[in-house]
Amino acid sequence: MNRSTAQARVLVDELVRAGVTDAVLCPGSRNAPPAFALARADAAGLLRLHVRIDERTAGFLALGLAAASGRPVPVVVTSGTAAANLHPAVLEAAYSGVPLLALTADRPPELVGTGASQTVVQPGMFGPAVRWTGALPVPTTAADGEARLWRSAVVRAVAAATGAAGGAPGPVHLNLPYAEPLVPDDDGDPALPGADVPSGRDGGGPWTAVPRAVRTLPPLPLDPRARTVVVAGTGGPGAGPGLLGGAPLVAEPASPWWPHALRTAPWLLDLPALRPEQVVVLGRPTLHRSVARLLADPGVAVYADPGQDGAPWTDVPGTVRAVGALPALDPPQDFVRAWADADRRATSTLDIALDREPGSGAPGLRLARELVEAQPGGGQLVLGSSNPVRDVALAAAPRPGLVIRANRGVSGIDGTVSTAVGAALAHDGPTALLLGDLTLLHDTTGLVLGPSEPSPDLTVVVLDDDGGGIFHLLEQGGDAHAHAFERVFGTPTGVDVLGMARAAGWDARNWSGDPAELAARPGSGRRLLRVAATRTGLRGTHEALRREIRDALG
Repeated sequence: MNRSTAQARVLVDELVRAGVTDAVLCPGSRNAPPAFALARADAAGLLRLHVRIDERTAGFLALGLAAASGRPVPVVVTSGTAAANLHPAVLEAAYSGVPLLALTADRPPELVGTGASQTVVQPGMFGPAVRWTGALPVPTTAADGEARLWRSAVVRAVAAATGAAGGAPGPVHLNLPYAEPLVPDDDGDPALPGADVPSGRDGGGPWTAVPRAVRTLPPLPLDPRARTVVVAGTGGPGAGPGLLGGAPLVAEPASPWWPHALRTAPWLLDLPALRPEQVVVLGRPTLHRSVARLLADPGVAVYADPGQDGAPWTDVPGTVRAVGALPALDPPQDFVRAWADADRRATSTLDIALDREPGSGAPGLRLARELVEAQPGGGQLVLGSSNPVRDVALAAAPRPGLVIRANRGVSGIDGTVSTAVGAALAHDGPTALLLGDLTLLHDTTGLVLGPSEPSPDLTVVVLDDDGGGIFHLLEQGGDAHAHAFERVFGTPTGVDVLGMARAAGWDARNWSGDPAELAARPGSGRRLLRVAATRTGLRGTHEALRREIRDALG
């Protein structure tokens, strides 16, 4: 067994011992040693291998697998721009706290700067986005002493990615320089060097046992009897609704607190009669401008509970007074009743408006309401950025029994299809994805799965309004900018998304209008439903809805 093969097999063996169950690979020459080792482990049933032709897609596939499974997932690529194409997924993993392992093959260090093909300076290429960065030495032998160093580095990388080394989970970068030969030269199955590890999972634990670091925060020094609103975003502590004492809860769909939230709370935050004295921020809320205005109010006391995983607290306006754990609240009952009554009246007004033909000019809101309601218990829903995640937050009724995920780390549309495919492959149940046409087009290679690859039960619902609907709701969507809007913000493409999806092997069709068709189903395979829509009137409809809700509340 040559030295490159030995190191690659030790690398994969130690990843499996550390709890890795899925790995993503892109084809290349310099990463041939780990490619062969991963294929070998897959054939032996030690892990599940996913092969993709596009490194950016592969990175987000690994991100989705890791987010849904909670386990670290390596993505293995060759050198040069192949490694650089992992950067978007690395950034998302960094800000979402997802344990992603970027394993980048490389030329030996002596070839860097010599003009060797496909060679760039890879160590440090992801900058501060990674929790840890390191490199295996170019293997010189296949001896036990050298293998111990390889195993030790893998354990350190996994510990940093999972948060076991302290700090929040996130991405790590392990650079893998290989010298030729790059392909196996043995026919047998010799024992791996450094395989005498302690007994553990499946008969072999990791080289170094690293306990998970847990941060314990003291209770927040707030007034539990004050008029309090709780705002929950992605991340943060796990849901414990019993602590709220009935305090109004404004939760984003991807928060574990969302099933317990008031449905129309984002519409109500600007109403003076419902203004709180204090706010507790759980995790990282990013969706609503009404939340941002509330947190920036100098007359409101703001506190933050970022959770126990070491993530930093959210404080965009610089108003947080203390960081700690959410204590039991006991807000005034007249305040609790006022919020509950307002939510009931606003919900009735909202549903009447959404049922109004022809869909009230905001088809995304109505679609979001029906899609969330249609999903089966135990299902999973992935939301694209821009309007889809906001439509669910503004129109859908919070409900239990549905796992909701969204890439909110850097809030972009990059890699959404691939993330959903990965999440679906790691979830024990069917998955739906709601996204816009531009988000779909931005990750077209995410639709491509080779005939030998694991394939999910995934229903993709595309709101096709031929362009960027979100910009109609922002400042650039105002009448003063109409002369330039459509070309530089609306960006219509005219792409036949059904034809594109069918070419990639998906069962793609137009939505019939039956809400039951929106439900993700076990055994359905890869489905895509196109929901035709228009962006005309989107801005005016949102403004009209806001006025109707205010009028209904007097």
